[in-house]
Amino acid sequence: MDTWEVEARVEIAALVTAYNALGDRGRFDELLALFADDATMDIGDGSSYEGRVGIERIFTGTRDSLRDGSGPKFLQHHTTRVHVSFEDSDHASGDAYFTVMSDRGIDHWGRYRDAYLRVDGAWRFGSRRVRVDGRTPGGWADQRLGADS
Repeated sequence: MDTWEVEARVEIAALVTAYNALGDRGRFDELLALFADDATMDIGDGSSYEGRVGIERIFTGTRDSLRDGSGPKFLQHHTTRVHVSFEDSDHASGDAYFTVMSDRGIDHWGRYRDAYLRVDGAWRFGSRRVRVDGRTPGGWADQRLGADS
């Protein structure tokens, strides 16, 4: 494995980790900086989220649903290591699984499918697809997602 690939794998793993750490702490400006300007995000809700402004709607909607007091006190994402494949030294894709905990226990779980690209020397999300594979009956995600997913 070439040195650039080792460095890229470390940087991409840090990118994936930062996404959940920043999101769980409500640091959305920093989280959005992890995306390329023209990035896309698909969370399986039938909507298209394009660019940082579009992607921001995902996080502000989640934040607002937690603030109304009917949801959990916190959400905490735990992510597996990411499996990365390189197209070249500036483009890669990756897969990882996640589990989301709340103050009530395991809430939901699923997987990420990402495209990464190097922008101005830093790895960014070019696209992110989130799929929920399961959820705890009566939990926050179950109430939010209902029978739609």
